[in-house]
Amino acid sequence: MEAKKISVKYHGAGECPITATIDVIGGKWKPPIIWLLMKGPMRFGELSKTMPGIALKVLSRHLKELEQDGIIVRKAYPEVPPRVEYSLSEKGESLREVMVLLSNWSRKHILHEEVTRFDAPHSL
Repeated sequence: MEAKKISVKYHGAGECPITATIDVIGGKWKPPIIWLLMKGPMRFGELSKTMPGIALKVLSRHLKELEQDGIIVRKAYPEVPPRVEYSLSEKGESLREVMVLLSNWSRKHILHEEVTRFDAPHSL
């Protein structure tokens, strides 16, 4: 018996599967947060220092949203003063290739830089 090929046709913007992804990782600050965490775990203060212009309240909200969506992991250490680190979850790590591709596309088509290799914080 021959397997049937299922064809899905998208007719409206609401049916675009990319929209669900953009709802989770889109916006002005979430992609840079994910990009920075691709380098490894970071504390709140480190993130805020490497993202000039972001309000602390906005950073806190985005970190909570990314954690709720399973993209990042928040690890609190039982120390005085308290220490919290953020890192990518397994689900967040699965975005690495997509983030590198988006970065390379942006450099080539928007920033008009020459892209000759994968340019990511860690190799794929």
